[in-house]
Amino acid sequence: MNKNAEKFTLAGGAGPMECLLDLPPGAPRGIALVAHPHPLYGGTMDNKVAQTLARTFVALGYVVARFNFRGVGASAGVHDGGAGETDDMALMLAHMQAQYPGLPVALAGFSFGTFVQAQLQQRLIAAGRPAERLVLVGTAAGKWPMPEVPADTILIHGEVDDTITLTQVLDWARPQDIPVIVIPGADHFFHRKLAHIKTLVVQLWRREGAIPLSPL
Repeated sequence: MNKNAEKFTLAGGAGPMECLLDLPPGAPRGIALVAHPHPLYGGTMDNKVAQTLARTFVALGYVVARFNFRGVGASAGVHDGGAGETDDMALMLAHMQAQYPGLPVALAGFSFGTFVQAQLQQRLIAAGRPAERLVLVGTAAGKWPMPEVPADTILIHGEVDDTITLTQVLDWARPQDIPVIVIPGADHFFHRKLAHIKTLVVQLWRREGAIPLSPL
């Protein structure tokens, strides 16, 4: 865990949400929300890919919030198929924007978490206040009804993912004309490949925004 991490509880739609805040060394330049994989298959906010995404955004200078979905850990409620989880992510966003007003927002998710974040982005677009960018790892195309996402979304997938196949993701991304970054030899959980996720996201973020990298 990041030495500057703080646990907190937030009131969600089904009761208390168990949350974790990761703070960058200096003043945050943005807010990042990280969504974990499917709660009915062992997904938690401590999942290795979710942790990697959190560390990545801390290194980019973002304050990062993640939480256990309904029924996971100390979070109340039961799994709601993505609807309630998206509602809870929207509550987390409102909370973070109240704590850190005026900062840009990034949404990141892994597997089922990509479905949640893509749905939240659609809500934000409809409201005229979209997140600045999405990072979707192991995108849940073919598993859940993934909505369209903005053209600058960063899509990262494992070549040998047998939970959500690369073909499923390409079939979803192709009509949107969005590139998919493929990690050779990576399975769904990116065993021994996690460093590639951080490297790719940091490079893409810094290249476009010339953001200095903060030490972890």
